[in-house]
Amino acid sequence: MELPLSQLSEKLIGFEREHHLTDNDLAFGSQLSVERIHNIKSGEATPTQEELQLLKKFMNSKTKA
Repeated sequence: MELPLSQLSEKLIGFEREHHLTDNDLAFGSQLSVERIHNIKSGEATPTQEELQLLKKFMNSKTKA
């Protein structure tokens, strides 16, 4: 998931819409804080590799379900 921040934001927003999730759901499922999710989505923060992996793992688990 090596995307520019704007593409990552769009991907996260689209994923939430597609799966009817809130930022809280995304935060809980990825084990990140809601504040961190907000900052990543708004482009105020660049996610670490570990955060990207947690997001990817959660998103993949929802896609397979």
